[in-house]
Amino acid sequence: MTLMTDPSRSFGGVADAYDRGRPTYPREAAVWLVGVQPTTVLELGAGTGKLTEVLVDLGHDVHATDPDEQMMERLREKLPDVRTSVATAEEIPAPDASYDVVVVAQAFHWFDHDRALPEIARVLKPGGRLALVWNERDERIPWVKRLGRIIGTQEQLRSDEPLVTSPLFGFVEDQEFRHWQVVDRVSIQDLVLSRSNVAVLDEEARAAKLAEVLAFYDEYGRGMDGMQLPLRASCFRAALVEREAAPEAAPAEPVTDDGADPDVLLIDFR
Repeated sequence: MTLMTDPSRSFGGVADAYDRGRPTYPREAAVWLVGVQPTTVLELGAGTGKLTEVLVDLGHDVHATDPDEQMMERLREKLPDVRTSVATAEEIPAPDASYDVVVVAQAFHWFDHDRALPEIARVLKPGGRLALVWNERDERIPWVKRLGRIIGTQEQLRSDEPLVTSPLFGFVEDQEFRHWQVVDRVSIQDLVLSRSNVAVLDEEARAAKLAEVLAFYDEYGRGMDGMQLPLRASCFRAALVEREAAPEAAPAEPVTDDGADPDVLLIDFR
């Protein structure tokens, strides 16, 4: 079985499956993350534009970025009017204080947080905020938990801890939104193929994984009607800490010239 060394860069080769198989995000979650009033948004790790579409529909001015050109190309096909850049969170192609909100969907765990968080703070306007969201299967339900064991995971666990502990941002608020993804016998294969731990497998291993998932679907699915996969959109947001202005330097004492020669040593013999 052949594995790639960096699963975070494995999505480009499965961009179409990712776009077909991954769930979208609930509108109410996007409103909570970014707001209802149109604003300037930088999206990092936008992928094929699952969240981007929702943000654009809400009227926001979105600049979508992703380190993978193939993922960005898929996003451009769907949203040709959205500004895009192939870029990482550690090197953001934007001037200081450019955006009201930076949003990250399903990608924050891939970042080098020591580099990315200062970059995000740099491009946020005063009072701006960082918003994060992850779609997660609700594995409190037994059959969903079984599906999760079959699919497996190589992605790091969702965690807002780097944001919570960052001195650059204030108190982290959180909210959860439940929603559903309808998957049928075709789309469940795309869902599996879009997972990083499956994308890095060789052809034989991927085929075996798909066969295992299809067997599960045939046992639990509802044929042409598909199955409703319960999801939780876990959301977090925090405002940029106000930067303290550098103290002004005290004015220099005026220098007076008494006419003395600075090279002459004066000695008082009194």
